[in-house]
Amino acid sequence: MKKRYYTIHEAKTSLSKLIQRALRGEEVVIAKRNVPLVKLTTLAAEKVRLGRFKGQVEIAKDFDETPSDFVDYTKGS
Repeated sequence: MKKRYYTIHEAKTSLSKLIQRALRGEEVVIAKRNVPLVKLTTLAAEKVRLGRFKGQVEIAKDFDETPSDFVDYTKGS
């Protein structure tokens, strides 16, 4: 597949079409003077996987306690 860059002007005038292309899985790159600047991607490509860090994160037992050196900052005036 030949890489196709879109100019900033094309992106401004055809944003809806470029979004549709990205949703179909096409690579949409916006360039200025043929230098790639940004790539339009879909958020759907980054699916959230629940539990993906299970067993890797540990919360300390004293998580909710104020550290002793911060007590003065938490007292009301």
